[in-house]
Amino acid sequence: MTGRHMPDGKAKAGSGPTLVDVAQAARVSLATASRVFSHPAMVRDSTAQRVHEAARRLDFRPNLLGSKLRAQQTRMIGVMLPTMDNAVFAECWRGIEEAALAAGYSLMLVTSGYDPKRERERVEYLLRHRVDGMVLTVADAARSAVLDQLDAEGVPYVLAYNQAGARSRRHSVSVDNRGSACDGVEALIAAGHRRIVVVSGAFVASDRARQRYAGYQDAMRAHGLVPSPVLSLPSHTASNAAQLRAQIEADDAPTAFFCTNDLLAIGVISDLRRLGLRVPADVSVLGYDGIALGTVMEPALATVVQPNTDIGARAVGRLLAWLHAATGEAPAAARVTLLPHALRVSGSIAAPPGGIRPRPLRSP
Repeated sequence: MTGRHMPDGKAKAGSGPTLVDVAQAARVSLATASRVFSHPAMVRDSTAQRVHEAARRLDFRPNLLGSKLRAQQTRMIGVMLPTMDNAVFAECWRGIEEAALAAGYSLMLVTSGYDPKRERERVEYLLRHRVDGMVLTVADAARSAVLDQLDAEGVPYVLAYNQAGARSRRHSVSVDNRGSACDGVEALIAAGHRRIVVVSGAFVASDRARQRYAGYQDAMRAHGLVPSPVLSLPSHTASNAAQLRAQIEADDAPTAFFCTNDLLAIGVISDLRRLGLRVPADVSVLGYDGIALGTVMEPALATVVQPNTDIGARAVGRLLAWLHAATGEAPAAARVTLLPHALRVSGSIAAPPGGIRPRPLRSP
């Protein structure tokens, strides 16, 4: 439930618990309770803890906007991306930056680390800096409390990479994650692969990873093949050789891996080599994203290519159309924008070795 309060702290009838209720329950003044949510550094830790505990007991949630953040436009756009460690988001940022600056808007960037709690904190930070609207990539758009609250409060935002459903009222710019992944796995099947394993990072938290896994399942079932469970690896950047060794040493060892992002695929190739396997002579690897780094590898990374820079630019364009609408309301038409994808299937994909088991494994 979203707590709402009048500027003087009095409750709106029927609106649920208010800041006044929280202040009374925590035995602090209304001003102190307000500072806990708006300027926490000004409040002692013990006092802030009492206020937060009272808010949790009452199921109070502060209005993300506050009473003053709508007063005037700042010509600033807030951007929240999961990380800048992955080149896919750096490429997206380039498109965001070029489109925003060309339109005379400044930018404020934050990162969430794929953590829903941090997503809320970062969005509140952007709103405290009075951004006019936001371009966001969240872990799971369908189960995002912060998006629900932004919707309830009419805050303009556009999702980048998160693929809103056909009936969703949320604006999004992405590729068709499920359809594009299906196309990529079809390319592996066409090359002769039948035992294909999907490798993912934060599978439970990432809606994109789950959509891409669904595309893998579609392709496998269309050819009468049994999909394998997803192999979830804990790190995009550290070695995952032990988990891959278990896959390769199994009786039904995969001949190909489909990784739900390119950074993960690059790490998988490195670990396979560490285990004494050749890519693609022994095992094929397909990525997803199309980051430029994949083209300079040896062999080049085969991947599903999405237009990362264009995704960022188009998300900003959609947001600006909303901000400049005479009614102040989001344009009703074409809320979901799906951009075309492409396949790069040379390099790290080859036909599986005909009846030949991979060479003996070395210790990582």
